[in-house]
Formats: sequence, C-alpha cells, structure tokens
Amino acid sequence: MWNQFFLLEEYTGPDTQYVGKLHTDQDKGDGNLKYILTGDGAGSLFIIDENTGDIHAAKKLDREEKSLYVLRAKAIDRKTGRQVEPESEFIIKIHDINDNEPKFTKDIYTASIPEMSRVGVIKTALPDMSRENREQYQVVIQAKDMGGQMGGLSGTTTVNITLTDVNDNPPRFPQSTYQFSSPESAPPGTLLGRIKANDPDVGENAETEYSISNGDGSDMFDIVTDKDTQEGIITVKKHLDFESKMLYTLRVEATNTHPDPRFLQLGPFKDTALLKISVEDIDEPPVFSRPWYLIEVDEDAKEGSIIGQVVAQDPDITKNAIKYSVDRHTDLDRVFNIYSGNGSLFISKPLDREETPWHNITVVATEINNPKQSSQIPVFIRILDINDHAPEFSKYYETFVCENAKAGQLIQTVSAVDKDEPPRGHRFFFELVPEFAVHPNFSIVDNKDNTAGIMTRRNGYSRSKMSTYLLPIIIFDNDYPIQSSTGTLTIRVCACDSWGNMQSCNAEALLFPAGLSTGALVAILLCIIILLVLVVLFMALKRQRKKEPLIISKDDVRDNIVTYNDEGGGEEDTQAFDIGTLRNPEAREESKMRRDVIPETIFQIRRTAPLWENIDVQDFIHRRLKENDLDPAAPPYDSLATYAYEGNDSIANSLSSLESLTTEGNQDYDYLSDWGPRFKKLADMYGGEDSDRD
Repeated sequence: MWNQFFLLEEYTGPDTQYVGKLHTDQDKGDGNLKYILTGDGAGSLFIIDENTGDIHAAKKLDREEKSLYVLRAKAIDRKTGRQVEPESEFIIKIHDINDNEPKFTKDIYTASIPEMSRVGVIKTALPDMSRENREQYQVVIQAKDMGGQMGGLSGTTTVNITLTDVNDNPPRFPQSTYQFSSPESAPPGTLLGRIKANDPDVGENAETEYSISNGDGSDMFDIVTDKDTQEGIITVKKHLDFESKMLYTLRVEATNTHPDPRFLQLGPFKDTALLKISVEDIDEPPVFSRPWYLIEVDEDAKEGSIIGQVVAQDPDITKNAIKYSVDRHTDLDRVFNIYSGNGSLFISKPLDREETPWHNITVVATEINNPKQSSQIPVFIRILDINDHAPEFSKYYETFVCENAKAGQLIQTVSAVDKDEPPRGHRFFFELVPEFAVHPNFSIVDNKDNTAGIMTRRNGYSRSKMSTYLLPIIIFDNDYPIQSSTGTLTIRVCACDSWGNMQSCNAEALLFPAGLSTGALVAILLCIIILLVLVVLFMALKRQRKKEPLIISKDDVRDNIVTYNDEGGGEEDTQAFDIGTLRNPEAREESKMRRDVIPETIFQIRRTAPLWENIDVQDFIHRRLKENDLDPAAPPYDSLATYAYEGNDSIANSLSSLESLTTEGNQDYDYLSDWGPRFKKLADMYGGEDSDRD
C-alpha cells in the first residue's frame, strides 16, 4: 500500500501535516539521489523534501471540495540526471470529518396535496381535511446527521403545504324562489335578470350549468350560463302578451358539469329554485288582421265604389276605438280614400291600368283615445285590364310599290299593338274598310299571327298617273268588347331595278328632262301659262255667236289686236292657276282629214281624243301637238292652236265680256249682287246704271 496515503481534512495544527515518505532501494544515504514530486497539487498543496522524500501538506484541505489527489514520484541521480527507477504513481485520499451540518436544497418548499387525501410521505395529521376550511399550511423540517447522535450537525427548512380543491361540494341556490317582471313589449332576447347557485369549490369543480326543468313558461323564456361569473342569465324567448297570460312559473336547475365519482355518495351535485315572472301590461298600437293586403279592381270601376276593407283592433283589454286613414305620401294623386270608421277603401278618381297598373298605398290605424298609438299596413292594389283601347299599327310604315310590280306580290307586312293586356293574349284581325273592300290595286291578307300582308292586284303601276295611294285598313281585337281602329297606309309608286330595289320615288323627275336648271324650269312654266291664257282668249272668241268687232278694219282679223278688260278676283282669287283646265274628259277623237285637201272650213270645230283622268301635263301637250301636226285641216301658215277646254257651265253662266256684245239692249246685272263677296267687284262694275259696259 506504499502508493496510497491518507490525510485528514480541515487540519488546524501549528505545523504542516505529514503525509508520508517516498524511498527507493537505490538510495544509499549519500545524498546522490534527488526526489521529485509531480501531479495534483504538487508544489502548492503538497511539498516534498528532495533529499529525504518526506511529503507534507502545505495547506488545509477540504474533502467536500476534492477528496482524492493523484501524484507521481521520481528518483534522479544528481550527477547524471537519470532516473534510477521508473516513475511511480500514488494517491492521497482525504479523510472526512463531520465539519458540515445538513442543508436542504431549498430554503422553502411548496407542496400541495388534495384535500381528503390518505397518509403519504407528508401525511395529514387530521382526517378529512377540507380546503374550504383552511387551504394553506406551513411546516418546519429539521435534518440531523450522525443519526441524531451527540456531536452531530443539523439543518432546517420550511414547507408550505396547500390543499388543492376537489369537487366535493354541490351548487346551492341562496334562495328557493326568485321573482322577475317583463313588459309585454319586450322583444325576444331581452335580459330579465341573473341568478347564481353558490359552489365553495373552485375552478372547473365550480362550473355550473343552468337549465329550465319544467314549468308553464318553459317555451317562453330561456336561461344560459355566463362562463365568467357562473351565473344563470334569464332572457325572453318569445313575444309576451299580457292579455293572454300575466304570470309564468318556472323551475330552474343548477348542475355541476364535472362531478367527481369519489364523492357521489355525498348526494346529488345539483340544486333547483323556483322562478316567477310577471308580465306588465302596456298600451299597444292597433294590430291588423293581416301582415299586408292585396286588392284587385277593374279599371272601369266607378268613382266611389268600395274595392276592399282592412281590419285592425286594439290588442289591449280596454279595446279602444280605431280610426283609419290613408298615408297621402303613398297616394299623392288621392286616387283612393277610406272610411275612417270601418276601414273600407273606395275609389276617388278614375283608374287607368295602362297608365298605372299597380298602386301601393299605406293605411294607418290610430287609437282614438291615444293618437300616439298607431300602426301601418301596406295595401297592394292591382288594376285589372278592361278592353278599352283599340289596336293600332305598331309603327309608321313607309311602303312603296315598284312600277314593274307583278300581281300577287307582297309589298309590306304590317303588325299591330294594343295597350290592353287580355288574359288570353292578343289576337288581331286586319281587313280593308268597306268602301275599299274590293280595291282595284291592292289587297290585304291576314296571316293569322297578328300580322297582315299587303299584296298587289295588278301588273304595273305608273308614277305619271298616280304617285301615291292611300290604303285604309281596319284592325280588330278579339277581346270583349271588341275594339277597332282604322289606320291608313301610304303607298308610294317608285322606280325599281330588275331585282325590285327602289331607285327613285320622286314624281317631279318625270315632268322635266334631266339636266335642266331651276331657271330653265321656271321659264318653261311661264311659257305654258302664257300659252294657256292665249288659248282661253281664243276659245272665248270662237264661242261668240254674233258680235260686233271691237276694232272695225278690212284687214284680216289675225292682224288685229283684240283687247278686253276683265278684272279678276284679286286677293280673293285663291285659284291662281288650275292645271285641271288642261284636261278635257269629254273630248272625242274624230277622223282626221288629209292635209293636202283644202278644208271646207278653216275654223272647223273638232273633237279631240279622249283623255283619261290623272294624265300628266307633258303627255297631254305631246298628244295635242301630235294631233295638230297630223290635222289635214290645219292652214299652211302659222296659226294659234287651242290646247284647252272650257269646263261645264256654272250657275252664273258665262261672265266674259266678249259675249256681252251679242245682246242688243242693256243687260241686267243686278243678280251679281246676290252672289256674295266674290262677285262684288263685278256687281259694282255692271250692276249700276252709270257703269261702263264696254
């Protein structure tokens, strides 16, 4: 055991503590060897005498800090410096002495134990300790070493012991009956009050659930749990009515949500209480029998007719009288009114479904004794349709027919609209007016689908004869009473290409050749007018039976200037020129004589070829020119050709002064005064005795 030394800790002697001695068999005692110590604490804690090998502890050691030191020893020849033996390792162990008292790891210990627990490491001194009586305890614990024998050391610590809660207490209501009140107007969800069942437990052991177990108002009220305060909140579930029930009785139950099975034998962990809720009466507004009203009325209903009735009553026990009125903001035109006593609605103005098909008004019911109590109800009034409008064309049609149109060709499809809305839908019928039932130019075909087609009845149309046709069409509906209207379709005759595309509908384009300026057209028109005036004068001279010439001369009458003074109607003459005078429907074409034969009478009166109605002026003039060019009785010199005819005799006979010379005596013109203002100037000229009859 040479390599293991022992040393006491906490040595307090005056000298250093001797540890041991190192020695080798090579040491002869002559001082040639030298001992060297290395390892833990060598030179500081442990010192060695290099000549003798004695080891001493230079300082006081503490086993609690280090209990074992490992050192190595060498023996060296002083002269040569070589080791005389291999290096050896040895251990110095520190012997323990009782120099430390027991110490706890903490100054204060905290412990918890469930109440009502059994004996444990730290056991309760009393049975069934209750947290509700005392929750905190403090215990001082002492620890001694050496088994508590004399000379041993000791230490103390404090233990704080807390009793944790268990669910060993049921909830308990502090009172058996609770009373609340609510106005009957309280809406659902209104808070009535709070109740709480006390539970001495804490945490989740004190969590309580509230419910309504039974009672006559279980469907009218509700109770929920406030998770923060563990209170029961009572609310209104449905609308209350004082007149129906004034008092409700409920039974409320409070139950622990986390019961502990170990303590169920202590009894049920719940409690009940009685709730009495009284309903307070308030003055309520009138209540209508319906949430809204729908009334249907025909649009031809008479003013003052009753169309329906609204009914409201006071829900209170007093049953106050009700008066009715119409909210004029919803009926600005005052079309409807109401009898204030019984709520009957009647019409104040005529109705028109086509203008306003629906009327949405509001009726107000007010208590007579308390005008502040009123309620409103919407009334929807639907106006039913009556067939009071005739169908008409759906739009304005611009219709044309080509000059080269064939018979049976469709030129236009027309449709109709009707402001009425019959229940079975619209059905329209189309036909020509009776006066045009058989039209020579056009016909109408009803397509049986509320449309009709306009068809041509002959081949070819001429703008020169008729540029525009008016076709009146009657449109009927099928409702009762049947309504009809007449629409006139304007059909223009137009020039078209071979595919039927319209090119021109301008009738004036046929009268004058293209390329003429406006000035040239005016000049031609003036020439025609002058020519017509000369024709009229010439014809008047021819109709003279027997008269004296105004100028007596032996020369040919063609060289004479014939003058006459006829005053026209002036401003009253609204027919300045009538192109119709160029047309002579009574003229008859006679056989023509050869021009190389001398005519028996130069001024032979001839009947011209008949003219048809509506022939244009240009064609008429060309016909007359052709007739005179081929007339064999025409003189070889220039003469005046008459292209006009005189119309039928008027009731005034002839007014020309040219024929006035045929009478031998004075002529009586007094009858001119009876013909009105148009003949006033003639009456003034010829009616008086001093008038100039020449």
